[in-house]
Amino acid sequence: MSTESNTAVLVNISTEKWPPRHRTYFGSLQVRSPEPGEPYAITPVRGCTGVMDLGDKRAMPIQISAREIAEDIAREINSDSGEASFHGVFVAAGPEPTEAELADARRRLEEFQRRLVVAADLEWERTKNPMFITDLERRAARQLGLEKPWLYDPKPLAECPVCAEKIKHGVAVCRSCGAILDREKAAQYGLHPQARPRRSVSAIQDGTGKPEQDAAKEPVAEVK
Repeated sequence: MSTESNTAVLVNISTEKWPPRHRTYFGSLQVRSPEPGEPYAITPVRGCTGVMDLGDKRAMPIQISAREIAEDIAREINSDSGEASFHGVFVAAGPEPTEAELADARRRLEEFQRRLVVAADLEWERTKNPMFITDLERRAARQLGLEKPWLYDPKPLAECPVCAEKIKHGVAVCRSCGAILDREKAAQYGLHPQARPRRSVSAIQDGTGKPEQDAAKEPVAEVK
């Protein structure tokens, strides 16, 4: 049975969303992430009483302090990306983090992010393949405000309302069906229906062998 004995404070300065942490002696704990505009988020952690199995149906209760639990969770999160990794989670000495603690955490997080960027630069220099750049490295570059050739944000394609073809956002004319999707942009580049040359349809032979007159070009569809 768990009983509250003391409280420790987990501090998170990263905007990363972490999945709940599970332990047999207290269940599940969700580490909070800062909301927009918040410099950090606090997750209180309570101490509890665990049970040690001694065998032969014997058990011994053991007291687990809140700080031990908090440090265990912080260690698990920070070591998630290999040796010397740090994701901005630490245990405060008091009920609120001090400016010195926050400054030290920001320094450690920035150092880790810069190491990730350096590793991504080396990989890009070697392969020139964005598939070898991890999401963690891209996230580090974005949080540091860096522009990198391997840093890209793929955007989902839009759908033409006429033919349902997948197209890029901001396209003036659908290349599949010719529908005008942006009248002003199409007119700017001479792609408005009134500015486009008329296309002729191949002459069709009638029963006497004489070709009929060229049919008029069908108007280009315009999405209003």
